[in-house]
Amino acid sequence: MKTTLALLSGALMATAGAAQAQEVLNIYNWGNYTSPELIEKFTEETGIEVTITDYDSNDTALARIRQGGHGFDIVVPSNTYVQTFVEEGLIQPLDPEIVTDRGNISPQWQDVAFDPGREYTVPWAWGTTGLIVNSSVYDGDPNDAGLIFDPPEELAGGINVIPEMVDVMSIAVYYAGGEDRCTTDTELLRKVRDMLMEAKPDWLALDYGTIDAYAQGDLEAGIYWNGATMRARLENPDLVYGYPRTGYPVWMDNVAVLSDAQNPENAMQFVNFILQPENAALISEFARYANGVEGSAEFMDEEMRNAPEIVVPEDLVSAGRFSEPCSQDVTDIHTQIWTELLQ
Repeated sequence: MKTTLALLSGALMATAGAAQAQEVLNIYNWGNYTSPELIEKFTEETGIEVTITDYDSNDTALARIRQGGHGFDIVVPSNTYVQTFVEEGLIQPLDPEIVTDRGNISPQWQDVAFDPGREYTVPWAWGTTGLIVNSSVYDGDPNDAGLIFDPPEELAGGINVIPEMVDVMSIAVYYAGGEDRCTTDTELLRKVRDMLMEAKPDWLALDYGTIDAYAQGDLEAGIYWNGATMRARLENPDLVYGYPRTGYPVWMDNVAVLSDAQNPENAMQFVNFILQPENAALISEFARYANGVEGSAEFMDEEMRNAPEIVVPEDLVSAGRFSEPCSQDVTDIHTQIWTELLQ
């Protein structure tokens, strides 16, 4: 009898432990990018407790996931990294029995080259990478990438560049005269390398978390994302966002469930949760980026819908170019230039 009771007790404890394990979700996402209100609402509706762990770049996230043993269920890679995650078996196909609302994805984001048919991912947010300028320091054209690569005297020494290789190399290649960020023109790439190295002494830093620094006037210009610029501008109206007329990247960050997720069903529930327009709107209201879910705009405030960081000027729309992955040979050259720049 004691043996039977012990076995029964152990079975009950194991069942309780399994049930408890099913009520958690571990998300690995870019820093300062996840709406607390969104997470609170998800927990209220599902009973699933959520833990957020931050990363600062796609490369950081990819390296950590490759190591294994991380304990994360969800990751949010940019479009240029999705295929790497797929090819290396790091993320799993979405469960159609749980993720039932992929039809809510805006038409232009439903069948994308980096994830045909949205088999593995759904949109988190999309945006542009451009320029941020403090107009009280410099009141010239904010749409000129020369502010970074050949800065005027007013801005020299007060510039920050986000240390994100794809974004910075793209803007640099376009400014140097390239039409394609993945150009194989070695002469042009040499020009880009020299331009970056000559510009770097005029930069103050290469850093990520700089919203407060811009808002407080500690930084005067830089290469920055549109949503982060909007958040800074809401604190300091002197800040303006520029769309480099020579060319700027358009990108999308995407939610995926990891292949070794410990709570895959909970992760799938979260993926479907953010496909509801009112929930996707919470992502945008916090991070200040568009989200790629149809109908979400009606749940956003007027300021978000009409923000100059979100609504691209008509004459600069054509300068935006959606970032596609480069070949390995080109990526290796970019990495060599980037490594030298960071030294």
